[in-house]
Amino acid sequence: MTDQRTPSGWKRFWEKGGWWRSLLLVVGYYALWQLLTVVLLPIITSVDPANKGLAVFVGTGLPVALGCVLLIAFALSTGWLQEVFARQSIGGSWWMWIAVVVTVLFNALHFAGIDYAKAGAGVVLGWVVSSLFVGFAEEFLTRGLVVNLMRKAGYREIVVAVVSAALFAALHAGNLLSGQPLLATGLQLLYTFGFGICMYLAMRVGGSIIWPILIHGTTDSSIFLMVGNPAPGMLASLANLGNPVVIITGLVLLIFIRGRVNARPASAATTPLV
Repeated sequence: MTDQRTPSGWKRFWEKGGWWRSLLLVVGYYALWQLLTVVLLPIITSVDPANKGLAVFVGTGLPVALGCVLLIAFALSTGWLQEVFARQSIGGSWWMWIAVVVTVLFNALHFAGIDYAKAGAGVVLGWVVSSLFVGFAEEFLTRGLVVNLMRKAGYREIVVAVVSAALFAALHAGNLLSGQPLLATGLQLLYTFGFGICMYLAMRVGGSIIWPILIHGTTDSSIFLMVGNPAPGMLASLANLGNPVVIITGLVLLIFIRGRVNARPASAATTPLV
């Protein structure tokens, strides 16, 4: 009889961690998510474009929601769901709050720069809900599962931060396939890398992956809503400075990241910065 306490080959494979397993996971997820999007095309195209709120949710939120299910299923198969949502096994420092303040400040400016009457309640709700799904999926994948894989391999935290942010940025390279210009995609990759570093720091200083999930979700919803429905006045112009400020913030704060997580249960006490 098989010993039920013996980890499966699947679990043993992922428990070894490492950058290439992180890459494999991200590529595998992206491929499956693209397949899901193709399967859902008949449903997406059947929505009346006049119903803008529903079109946003079905076209953006629904495929990502199913992607969330895929990621949770993977975490359950490896036994990592509790690890990902557990309190961070390495502590933060006061300067990491800079990343939180900068991203939240520009989220607030974006929300303040939206013409809500023009957007309509349905569109606002559609983007807010859909963006929370996006925040969950992308943060759970990169700041959750990828960070877990990198830490299991014993990398220093600066490497963990860089790899998780780089893979997060790489996810957005797929926008080239939808016809986005090369220059615009390159700028987006630079922004998402800087933003990814900020979200890693938000997770560290906040002690939980919930922080980057919520910040990411409100970032996407506020940007998409403001770009499509800008209110008159200076607030929208100020909010548009967010991209370069986030890039600079992420790149500058990156050089201060220190520390290493030893291989031990996630419930262990937090490790101070070194």
